[in-house]
Amino acid sequence: MRFPELEIDLLRAFVAVAETGSFTAAAEVVARSQSAVSQKILRLEELLGRRVFERTSRSLALTREGEKLLVGARRVLEQHDITVRSLLEPAVGNLRLGVSEDFVPGLLPGMLTRFQRLHPGLHLELMTGLSHGLLEAYEAGRLDVVIAKKDGAAQRGRVIWREQLDWIAAVGYRPDFDRPAPLVMLPPPCTYREVMVQALDSVRREWFAACTASSLAGIQAAVAGGLGVTVLGRSFMGAGLQALRTPEHWPVLPMTEIVLIGEERAEAELVRPLVAFLTESLAGAAQAGAA
Repeated sequence: MRFPELEIDLLRAFVAVAETGSFTAAAEVVARSQSAVSQKILRLEELLGRRVFERTSRSLALTREGEKLLVGARRVLEQHDITVRSLLEPAVGNLRLGVSEDFVPGLLPGMLTRFQRLHPGLHLELMTGLSHGLLEAYEAGRLDVVIAKKDGAAQRGRVIWREQLDWIAAVGYRPDFDRPAPLVMLPPPCTYREVMVQALDSVRREWFAACTASSLAGIQAAVAGGLGVTVLGRSFMGAGLQALRTPEHWPVLPMTEIVLIGEERAEAELVRPLVAFLTESLAGAAQAGAA
């Protein structure tokens, strides 16, 4: 029996639609028009003789055959990209990368794993920590590129990620507005700390430092344990945590921005693949989150 040959661009469009949940969002990810993406999905279904999506005016869901195809399509695309990039972008060298703990903690491990597979010749020296410590290492020449939170110490660089800040507490937390707010904080200098204090001062809400932790993981643990309230990006919302929705007592917070610093100073042939990969991955994650 002769099986159909599935073109890479059809599979890429299919994966984009499946991961973002809409043809409009997928069009942004693959840089094609919405109608072009729709035509690719129709062509894919025609070749397979099976529907891969159940579509209505209000919903879009994978069929059982679509779920099976998604597993294989991801594997094919990853191997295809590894092969092509190994031929056209043979990045060989060493890149000292500093990544702030603020940077999409749920996505970063998988992103770095996929990046290493795509560029096996590039050796990464990875340093993680708080933004101010990474910037100090960068200024001292111990890092080539830094991904850090934009704040008073990091006003330069290219913005690659924006995220809403939230007041975060343990699930089941019941605030007592007759008492000062118990805050879980990092030691200064810290943008999150400054945001918390300025926001509460703006509504004349008293507060006290219930716990000071040395890392964002420590902050999450202390808050989940019920020691107090903190401010973090929405990507830090994990098990046992909730966002507080009482703006009269917990003022609306700004967005936080993550910047890439050093791409103009480091070796271009080493940084370019990393920048392109992060941009593509974050665009896909943002589209999926919006969908």
